[in-house]
Amino acid sequence: MVRGPSDESTPTLRGGDPDIVRPAIETGESLPGTRGFAGEIDGRLVRDVLGRQPLFFEGDDPDEWAFDRTNLTDPTPLPAGHVVDPDETRREVWSLPDPVRGGSPAVAELGEAIDASLGSVDTDGLAVAFSGGVDSALLAARLDVPLYVAGFPDSHDVKAARESARLLDREVRVVELDHDTLVDAVPAVVRATGRTNAMDVGIALPLYLIAERAVADGFERLAVGQGADELFGGYAKVAGAPEDPRVEADTVRGARREVLCSLPAQLERDVLALRDAGVEPVAPLLDDRVVRVALSLPGTLLVSDRDERKYALRLAAREWLPDRVAFREKKALQYGSLVARELDRLARQSGFKRRMDDHVTQYVESLVG
Repeated sequence: MVRGPSDESTPTLRGGDPDIVRPAIETGESLPGTRGFAGEIDGRLVRDVLGRQPLFFEGDDPDEWAFDRTNLTDPTPLPAGHVVDPDETRREVWSLPDPVRGGSPAVAELGEAIDASLGSVDTDGLAVAFSGGVDSALLAARLDVPLYVAGFPDSHDVKAARESARLLDREVRVVELDHDTLVDAVPAVVRATGRTNAMDVGIALPLYLIAERAVADGFERLAVGQGADELFGGYAKVAGAPEDPRVEADTVRGARREVLCSLPAQLERDVLALRDAGVEPVAPLLDDRVVRVALSLPGTLLVSDRDERKYALRLAAREWLPDRVAFREKKALQYGSLVARELDRLARQSGFKRRMDDHVTQYVESLVG
């Protein structure tokens, strides 16, 4: 029998109403109308189909479990879409649907889904992680709360956030990064996420530092644009299918589905880093309503015939954003903030040269002992 969370002060189910989750277990409905859920219900451990809420258990034994990996000695993540029954049988209950639809009505439906999701966000104690791209700009356009961006002074993200904020008639608060700030934050990010590789640390650091500033300013929740690249075809390797060797699929839609399989692990990293910094993440673009429509988009609305990525999202965003924001090119967080560049610089200054195998990861590991 599943005993309960190792931290008894936490709720037993996060992110979903038991009256919604319970029938979803029985029917296998993968998108029942939540923004993701995980925890214990009726003696079962559950984690939603996209892994939007992390959940871990001790070693190979789900008898002891937690939402925070640091509460366990040997944390093992419950795979997304899985249930552990009271007799400790583990089974996959939910998988992503693959509906096929197309044309302009899909863009209108996407706009309606985004509108409904953003309209349901509680803004009490909320701030927005804002980089100036279409994902976070949608949040900024609809949520009248403070906006934060993190980056080095000459970074793309700081410049883009200021420009987009000006076009939206908003102000943005800049979390200006330097080397000391990065070095000080690395151990906390590694402890929270359990990861030392350069990519994961480079992505989690700016999120963590935005969250820290937001908490210092009195906010308890942070709205993020996570999931948009995976859902809407934001990656070059998706646009390049089937020629891009980084994907096996022979269509854009197939490559998008491959990329979606990486989302649970990415969300685990981001959610754990943000919670460790003191905020609860809110991801409106990962609402089931948005996910359902995104999955129905044809390849031509993921990547246009002019190689415009996230095409449907950009078209839908025109309802709230000027084209200069809706169609703005955006760098990945670790590059747009220049965190990846500066971690590389710090590593080399500390003697970890590029000729060494994964030199930045080795540097990160040196900081945590």
